[in-house]
Amino acid sequence: MLPHEWLIPDWSVPAHVHAVSTTRHGGVSLGNYFSMNPAAHVRDNEEAVMQNRLLVQQLLGLRHQPHWLDQYHSTRIVDIDRIGPDNRADGSTATKGKVACVVMTADCLPVLLTDRKGQRVVALHAGWRGLAAGILEAGVQQFSPADDVVAWLGPAIGPEKFEVSEEVISKLSTNEVTQASWCRKSAKKGKWLVDIYKLASLRLQISGATEISGGDYCTFTDEQRFFSYRRQGSCGRMATLIWLA
Repeated sequence: MLPHEWLIPDWSVPAHVHAVSTTRHGGVSLGNYFSMNPAAHVRDNEEAVMQNRLLVQQLLGLRHQPHWLDQYHSTRIVDIDRIGPDNRADGSTATKGKVACVVMTADCLPVLLTDRKGQRVVALHAGWRGLAAGILEAGVQQFSPADDVVAWLGPAIGPEKFEVSEEVISKLSTNEVTQASWCRKSAKKGKWLVDIYKLASLRLQISGATEISGGDYCTFTDEQRFFSYRRQGSCGRMATLIWLA
């Protein structure tokens, strides 16, 4: 049985498409990493991380470990049906039910994609750098033009807490996505508040996604459920997974 705090997407997809987002609960890590931290790059105890990854696999009933990525705010998406151990990327995709796609976040936005027939799944790590570079567009491009692509937005920093500089706003802006719809000036001089959910939704819609759900969370304010890099500094990560049964 899954920890009751873990998130199951509420979206219209075939029954053989499975997805989940972990929270802080259900693992063995301690301190700032309490308790379900599957991230090996955040200076948590290595044995605890490996045990947490095994727990994820066991709790989800997966035959193999998920394809954990070495994320670096890029637009690279790997096809885990073909590439073997290659994991330096910010997204993964699969059309077979062998291994789960997974991304890790702690304020950045995890995005899951599939199509109405459940032929392909995609997991994306979308921080502001990835958004600006086009990670969402690259994710939608994994599908054929005729596919009916649907998306789910997992837990990320909310619009009242995602404060950035004017330079970041300029990098996120495009001719198709006007600033007025997804950002506003902060009370701090030279700072802006960004609604990452609205920005991602707009870019997904422009790219061709037909239905978008999720986006009802704030990792910064919901300390009980989520890690937040901006709130904590040193902390664990949530894992957001999608796979085909």
